[in-house]
Amino acid sequence: MIEPSLALQAGIRAHLIAAPAVMAHVAADQVRTGPTRPEDFPSIIMAGAQTEFLGRAAGNQYSARVNLDLHVWAIEAGADTAKTITFAVQNALFTWPTMSGGELDAFAVTHAIFPRDPDPQFGHGVMKIEAVVRWRL
Repeated sequence: MIEPSLALQAGIRAHLIAAPAVMAHVAADQVRTGPTRPEDFPSIIMAGAQTEFLGRAAGNQYSARVNLDLHVWAIEAGADTAKTITFAVQNALFTWPTMSGGELDAFAVTHAIFPRDPDPQFGHGVMKIEAVVRWRL
């Protein structure tokens, strides 16, 4: 398995691209990792990953807690569109994503915030995700 936060990001991306309610708002190539303000809108950008290694688990496995931010950006109808997309993403993530080379022991969207952008044409939502990832070397 690759580093846990990278594996989680790849799993979330694949999961969101497979969700028709999310793809109704955002093009698949705009669901990605990268800088927090995109050039193309609307976008879902995964950033700010933090990995806390929890140690060994049963059966020669390892585990880590991963915290991740999903930034939702919109320009058309700004804040309302960002909230609509964020809600679609949250609903899609009620079903846990799968990961290549690892398993999720816990997964939650803990909360969403909608900070005001200095430029009022932009809508911005930030979803906080927490997961516990388990893998075998």
